[in-house]
Amino acid sequence: MKDQKEWRPLPESITIKDSTIEGLGVFATQDILANTDLGISHVYDERFPDNYIRLPLGAFINHHEMPNCKAIVSESHESIGNIKHIRIQAEKNILAGEELTLNYIINKLDNPLWEFEYEVTQ
Repeated sequence: MKDQKEWRPLPESITIKDSTIEGLGVFATQDILANTDLGISHVYDERFPDNYIRLPLGAFINHHEMPNCKAIVSESHESIGNIKHIRIQAEKNILAGEELTLNYIINKLDNPLWEFEYEVTQ
């Protein structure tokens, strides 16, 4: 794993606040360019019910049928090494104040193929 002096649960470009979609959501605090890597939303760990530990980004990003972000399932990344995880990437330019959204499967615990279907929908 790469040495890092400070860990932030969210990048400086996003925050969590009240959402008109559902409860709390993830919002841009500044303009975000398309293809920007927003960080890790989930880390694989088979000891958990759905095999993933959900981080703040994954816990608060809301579902939308026309999302502005996409999830990328990855086996490794330069920042963490060879650890399976899900990263969130801006799919288009997002303006400051806009809510970040994903098109995701909501009832994954009831569907043993959720991870495959999740990847296919991205």
